[in-house]
Amino acid sequence: MNSKKYDIAVCGGGFAGISAALAAARMGKKVVLFEKQYMLGGLGTAGLVTIYLPLCDGFGHQVSFGIAEELLKLSVTYGAESEYPANWLDGKGTRTEKDQRYRVRYNAQLFAILAEKLLLKEGVDILYGSYVTGVSVDNERIKSLFVESKSGRLEYETDAVVDATGDCDIAYFASAPTEKFKQGNVLAAWYYYADSEGYDLKIQGAADVPDEDKKKDAERKYLVSKRFGGLDGAELSEIMCLSHDFILRDWLNRREKDPNAVIATLPTIPQVRMTRKIVGEYTLDTSEEHTYFDDSIGMVSNWKKRGPVFEVPFRTLYSSKVKNLAVAGRCTSVTDALWDVMRVIPCCAVTGQAAGTAVALSSDLTSLDVGLLQTTLKENGVVLHEKDL
Repeated sequence: MNSKKYDIAVCGGGFAGISAALAAARMGKKVVLFEKQYMLGGLGTAGLVTIYLPLCDGFGHQVSFGIAEELLKLSVTYGAESEYPANWLDGKGTRTEKDQRYRVRYNAQLFAILAEKLLLKEGVDILYGSYVTGVSVDNERIKSLFVESKSGRLEYETDAVVDATGDCDIAYFASAPTEKFKQGNVLAAWYYYADSEGYDLKIQGAADVPDEDKKKDAERKYLVSKRFGGLDGAELSEIMCLSHDFILRDWLNRREKDPNAVIATLPTIPQVRMTRKIVGEYTLDTSEEHTYFDDSIGMVSNWKKRGPVFEVPFRTLYSSKVKNLAVAGRCTSVTDALWDVMRVIPCCAVTGQAAGTAVALSSDLTSLDVGLLQTTLKENGVVLHEKDL
């Protein structure tokens, strides 16, 4: 088994992994990004969930900055597919609770290419078709990652790791405390189609699990009644087959009305949203909106409603059980109630930038100078506290 060495290994090439790799590379670190697909962006590209949800609170205040805003602007380099926020990007219009929030719909394929070019420009080594299947841990530190690819099974030594897998795989492999999403995901079957009226995204099935749907007496029409954990290979295959069936049915109905209708793009990964997350040094909850945290690494809003703003404590990004591992994206330490808020693109970018910066500063997150981390994030465009808006 061959062995290679990197300063930082980022596992997962979704928006969280892209942000983490950018942040670490820009601090002069030798970074490798492992991505099991052959395109970057995760659910935001391969999963066709192409809605860059708001960077603002819905009342005219931007709350997410830094790489989160950089990637939003990158996603519409060649124009938005819809929901272009001219009041934010062009300064045309007002920013009140009645106006367009700072969100866009972008093209998945274009973003994947542009993100790849950006990472390569910053010196990140991208290894596609690469699954991290295990880790070597010594004295509460990950020493190396075992990666399966077309090249076989290789070992990669690293000083620190960012888990941006979406499923918290690396934390799980390293025996850090994790929790699964007990309720399970509902089936989604989003796809792009083209017809005589143009090209658009068809949203089928629930994309997420709103709080009201967690009540036993809630009534909502789903594609299927079964829920999915998202961590079993056979189950993920079942999800894809069911999704394909609903996509075909929808297209056949569409073609009856318009003979020119075609399926333009299928999702190439299962559209599951919440699977497994770390139990970090702190667990953030929905009740903590507008709460000041001394160790905040940035802010996120609630995409489902206007108003709430959450400062994200650094302590939600790691467990003291594995000192050189930071998590990002939907792997962070939050309650189930907040998970559905923290899993979306802006939150992934905010936590990804913080995670990548943190591991670039120290390979022992338990002793990292949080003030230095915050200063570095501020120097790179991040606003940490709501009082500073």
